Amino acid sequence: MTEPGGVSNNNAGRPLLWGRFSTLVLVVALVGLVLDQGSKLWLVHGFGLAANGPVELLPVLDIVLVWNRGISYGLFQQHSELGRWVLAGLTVVVTIGLWIWSARCGSRLVALALALIVGGALGNGIDRLVYGAVVDFVHFHVGTFSWYVFNLADVWIVAGVAGLLYDSFRIGPNSAAK
Repeated sequence: MTEPGGVSNNNAGRPLLWGRFSTLVLVVALVGLVLDQGSKLWLVHGFGLAANGPVELLPVLDIVLVWNRGISYGLFQQHSELGRWVLAGLTVVVTIGLWIWSARCGSRLVALALALIVGGALGNGIDRLVYGAVVDFVHFHVGTFSWYVFNLADVWIVAGVAGLLYDSFRIGPNSAAK
């Protein structure tokens, strides 16, 4: 089927929920989720980061406990139960959308990037449901410069977005259509 302007509609006949790279997406997302949740569980409950305080690993790297009630970079802080559940619901909707996108994608790189984002979103979403806030613990700083505090789920999300950006600028057979 061709749309106005001669652009082919390649979504016809593509699967909605399970596609060519869905196994890869599922495995990578689950591994990312397990690593993220395992690190948080150990730091919060095993090590007792709240009671044992910050740990200096390097002169520029500390492990600290921060409860993030917002989204990336602490934006949109939510201190009410309604806000918590709105962000949790948004996580579910976005994750479903990303899963559908991954089922329909034709590139291993895009599938991997989406898998990282899904794993990270689920990890932070579980925190929000269990604790009411996201557990952040990695703190980079140099002198008076302090980077935000983040967790492994945030690393997966940033890496996934970087992969999508790389793919969008990559020269290939469909680069004009991007």
